[in-house]
Amino acid sequence: MPGYTSASAAVKKIKSGDRVFLHGSAATPVVLIKALQERHAELKEVELVSITNLGDINFDDPVSRESFFFNSLFVSANTRAVANSAYGDYVPVFLSQIPSLFRKEILPVDVALIQVSPPDAHGYCSLGTSVDIAIAAVETARYVIAQVNAKMPRTSGDGFVHISRINEMVQHDAELPEVDYSAKASAASEQIGRHVASLIEDGATLQLGIGSIPDQVLKNLHGHKDLGLHTEMMSDGVIDLIQKDIINNKRKKNNPGQSVTSFMLGTRRLYDFAHDNPAIKVRDISYVNDTSVIRQNPKVVAINSAIEVDLTGQVCADSIGTFQYSGIGGQMDFMHGAALSEGGKPIIAMPSTTSKGISRIVPFLKEGAGVVTSRGHVHWVVTEYGIVNLFGKNLRQRATALASIAHPDHREYLERMIAERFKL
Repeated sequence: MPGYTSASAAVKKIKSGDRVFLHGSAATPVVLIKALQERHAELKEVELVSITNLGDINFDDPVSRESFFFNSLFVSANTRAVANSAYGDYVPVFLSQIPSLFRKEILPVDVALIQVSPPDAHGYCSLGTSVDIAIAAVETARYVIAQVNAKMPRTSGDGFVHISRINEMVQHDAELPEVDYSAKASAASEQIGRHVASLIEDGATLQLGIGSIPDQVLKNLHGHKDLGLHTEMMSDGVIDLIQKDIINNKRKKNNPGQSVTSFMLGTRRLYDFAHDNPAIKVRDISYVNDTSVIRQNPKVVAINSAIEVDLTGQVCADSIGTFQYSGIGGQMDFMHGAALSEGGKPIIAMPSTTSKGISRIVPFLKEGAGVVTSRGHVHWVVTEYGIVNLFGKNLRQRATALASIAHPDHREYLERMIAERFKL
């Protein structure tokens, strides 16, 4: 068993030119990352790779950014500036395929910085809240440095790491980042939640993305029965439904009786609920987001959002023009998986306008915008003004349907654009 050391001593093993994986979401090892950043004067061309990061970290610090290049696999709030600068970039990739970048040495990892629970009597730590792409990084990294945190929940699934795989251990107990989506609900998201819930049948298997809309959907499911959960992310909203036996996973064909996720992000209540809970499995993202796995469950309902949708159904969910806002993530993994599931429903749910009143349903995507979900994969689209199903509709029918659920202030303009495009 490696002895415990300080964060500053542990990161001394990182050298110029290394590719360093950063554990993400609620498991972001802040103390290790800050210790690494403090070495900026002696390091050059260190590449950082990660998905979402949380915590008090400045990746765009002018003092250190020339020492580190942030090669983001999913852009988050604290990496957005650097990912859109000369000191960073973004790799377009499905979340399900990121582990293969490590395992096939397309992006070989030199050092993995992770956060784990304390080892048990057998020497096994847990990756806790975020197994996702982290387990592949741990398996393939040349060197593994772990922050050991007593506040990290010990979760069942694929996230167990034996101390023999860890080269340096830093003991540092700290509260995990918390996010409460229930406090961010708007009238629009509440209405969208009701609309989406109306599409969910008893016995459905749920996948929910991040944000207030999925949380509002969950609040409207207390009259449902025998729901399942197979989702890349788990938040607080599922707890009450599990405790009330509404989410019981009885009808799932894959992992019956178990709620499956790849990472969790919420409040301390969620982390405590998952701790040593054998009914929750936190698994490798290459498994959770595998379309062939997703489709095995019945009535998969995939609920995801968008930045904008054009009149043909193309979905931009990761960028605002050329500005990289987030990432492809798992949207396409689950949209396609749900479409292939027996009775499944892939859903794009979004407010009709931005916070500035700009329509999210548009004639054309912004120049440079990325298409995350193609128009061939889009089925259901939901705003606060209604529900439409684009599957099987031609371009003109799609445009008319989407205009009908746009904000009333923008419908006349959209109808003019439809008439012009289709020569009506």
